[in-house]
Amino acid sequence: MKPGQRVLMALRKMIASGEIRSGERIAEIPTAAALGVSRMPVRTALRSLEQEGLVVRLGARGYAARGVSSGQIRDAIEVRGVLEGFAARRLAERGLTAQTRQRLVALIEEGDALFADGALGAEDFDRYAAYNLAFHDTLVAAAGNVAVETALARNNFEPFAGAGALALDLADLPAEYEHLLAAHRQHKAVLDALERGDAIGAERIMRDHALAAVRNAKVFEAAMGAGSPLEAARTIRAD
Repeated sequence: MKPGQRVLMALRKMIASGEIRSGERIAEIPTAAALGVSRMPVRTALRSLEQEGLVVRLGARGYAARGVSSGQIRDAIEVRGVLEGFAARRLAERGLTAQTRQRLVALIEEGDALFADGALGAEDFDRYAAYNLAFHDTLVAAAGNVAVETALARNNFEPFAGAGALALDLADLPAEYEHLLAAHRQHKAVLDALERGDAIGAERIMRDHALAAVRNAKVFEAAMGAGSPLEAARTIRAD
């Protein structure tokens, strides 16, 4: 796995679990030393996390963790589910073009190859992150609704809202394999619904897929067990 992606996932997990407390300054040098990387991947990750709403800039003093509540996460994820669900429904109603179908099928094949060995190594998470984001972006773009694309781009500034905002426990790769395999299976299910023109089914699957990002993530389970502000996320249900 590239250092930048590993640092990004690690910091997301540390903020979500409360290991880095709300308001706590995240210093580049100690963080880089703790994660075994240079300062540059940490600096790049912090800039990305600022865009995601997980840290705030302290001027020349760097960045501090931003408090995240279960309500913020639930609301933003639900919004993504509604928007992506609408995009899937619209795409199913319009029908897949040959080009869009070819692209989605190729992405699913990438995912199948990733999971073929029954395990994921640390280096595979970069490939999964790219495949996952490309699948979501392709589906939304193919729906042809600029308002939905704009709304999703705005919503991605909320913590953990974006499809690319993976928060994984790299210390427990078997558990994360199961989590990501379930997400991949939902990608396959939504493509099947799109190919059949099942607009209602495609919308339902994409809504549930968004919520599963919180429901199934081991990092959030750890945070809930610790009694952090994420505790209420356990109540999230699929509609």
